[in-house]
Amino acid sequence: MIESGQLEVRAGLVNHLARLWRYGLVLSGRRDVAEDLVQATCVRALERASQFTRGSRLDRWLFSILRSIWLNELRSRRIRQGGGVVDAETTLSFEGAHEIETNILAQQVLRRVQLLPQAQRETLFLAYVEGLSYRDTAEMLEVPIGTVMSRLAAAREALSRLNTSREDASPARGQRR
Repeated sequence: MIESGQLEVRAGLVNHLARLWRYGLVLSGRRDVAEDLVQATCVRALERASQFTRGSRLDRWLFSILRSIWLNELRSRRIRQGGGVVDAETTLSFEGAHEIETNILAQQVLRRVQLLPQAQRETLFLAYVEGLSYRDTAEMLEVPIGTVMSRLAAAREALSRLNTSREDASPARGQRR
């Protein structure tokens, strides 16, 4: 007989696949690794569905599983940060003029975010992309809330510097080539 927690996990899992994949992509920087992380997360979530607290946030539980799997892989392979950059052009593909403009901007943002240290990328993703509160982000990453705020401030500053350095390198407005 299937318990109610198991039913909730099975029913809700499919609704979180895209978010899990994005989180896996943020952590690993590689599409294939993100796909493997999602698959491993699904398997583990189904195997341990009885551990899920019915009525709690399934997305947080799944993110925690994915992160745990990723950290275990890092430890076992002794991988250091910077294991690859995602090609945003192949990751994001849309049709139509508005979607193309959005795609170009998204590619620029993804490239800049990928230059951030992993701790900042991960914190930025959880707080700003997934919309977790600072407290939830801190609990998920097992760090103090001040560390979350510090990482976000450092990420914003780094992204701002990247934007400024890019503007400094571009030709002055109004000049013709």
